[in-house]
Amino acid sequence: MPSESFNTREVLEAILDSIDEGIHVIDPKGQTIFYNGVAANHDGMKRREVLGKPLLEAFPSLNHKSSTLLRVIKSEKPIHNYNQSYLNAHGRIIETLNTTLPIKVDGVIVGAIEIAKDYSSIKRLSERLADLESSLKTSKNPEKKTEPGHLHSFSEILTSDPQFKSLISKGKKAARSSSSVLVYGESGVGKELFVQSIHRDSSRQKEPFIAQNCAALPGELLESLLFGTAKGSYTGALERKGLFELAHGGTLFLDELQSMPIDLQAKLLRVLEDGSIRRIGGAGSVQVDVRIMAAMNIDPQKAVSENKLRPDLFYRLNVLSYELPPLRERAKDIELLTEHFVSLYNRKLGIDMKGVDEETRVFFQRYQWPGNVRELKHTIEFMMNHAEQEILLLEDLPQLLRKRSSPLENILPLREAMLEMETKLITDALLQTNGNVFQASKLLKIPRQTLQYKIRKYI
Repeated sequence: MPSESFNTREVLEAILDSIDEGIHVIDPKGQTIFYNGVAANHDGMKRREVLGKPLLEAFPSLNHKSSTLLRVIKSEKPIHNYNQSYLNAHGRIIETLNTTLPIKVDGVIVGAIEIAKDYSSIKRLSERLADLESSLKTSKNPEKKTEPGHLHSFSEILTSDPQFKSLISKGKKAARSSSSVLVYGESGVGKELFVQSIHRDSSRQKEPFIAQNCAALPGELLESLLFGTAKGSYTGALERKGLFELAHGGTLFLDELQSMPIDLQAKLLRVLEDGSIRRIGGAGSVQVDVRIMAAMNIDPQKAVSENKLRPDLFYRLNVLSYELPPLRERAKDIELLTEHFVSLYNRKLGIDMKGVDEETRVFFQRYQWPGNVRELKHTIEFMMNHAEQEILLLEDLPQLLRKRSSPLENILPLREAMLEMETKLITDALLQTNGNVFQASKLLKIPRQTLQYKIRKYI
């Protein structure tokens, strides 16, 4: 029986530790008995600084009246959606939105649990919107013409591949339209470059081009960012325009669309259908004139079958859709882009690298480039920062790529082979998600905390 009880608690703690909200539990004496990693990140603390310690010792700026956990222990009544601001033990200001509940067993209070959302991120989101709104107002000043020079153009897409050249021709035709655009392909193939080029060739080129990665924020924050907020829609909320309103007249680019929650996709579909949005907590609708461009790093039909993309949204976006081919299918472009990046970093680094030797050129042609053009660019940048001669050699490759450049003469011990494979899979997942740890953990099907530990240990 003790063993079964221990396993049940272990499973429960594992579940609470995997939740994306901060969980903090204290006993009736005010001592912390559970504190997950998300709560530690919110509070700017390490778990060992809080676990097993009196609450007021870990957070000395709080007291029995200001602490929601201690108030619930005393009153035995829940507190919902309470905005709490306090200093942690390191003097940093922390702001969270808490729901705090009493824990009772047979009518007797045995502790309190707090579920906390990081209100600081909501405030930063609001500040980002304010800064963006201010910069757009400045750019629309009649005395200052909006210049599209910071955006990429089709002339910057280097290719000798017939398929890619055909896509560029189609993209130039799409620039003359106002229809929505869907671009898909593996991470690093140049999807944002492609959609920026469409915007820059279009009649909207002097209006805003705003990009948002849908995987970068939780659903509720992404919704606030896109649609804006009405005053009082959450604690401390101000009347704030969202990205749809800020992009009025221009283009809104939604990257990694398949990461947008399904219910939020329904709201996006309504914007595409009638051109109106409603701020979070607001009563009225606002008409917007925004061209939507979206990108995905998986096939959209696969995303539909996996319930990551609404079928009706897919059909609405599929009017102008383009699949960008991976670098490994554009063999001639590998050499062309290698020469371009060597020239680019010669100028940036103030050196005169002659290129790559034959052995490295052959390796580049045979390598699969899971991170596509982005990985090739970063590889050459790494090599040019480390090379000690006037031509790039295999020995200048990053360690992970260098291991793949020649076959192993002997079979590795199992432990080493497993470590190498695990490191490769983690690296590939991070490349595919552009360094987004949360999305990489979903690809690898492991908890985010486990992935963070492995990154610190192996990479």
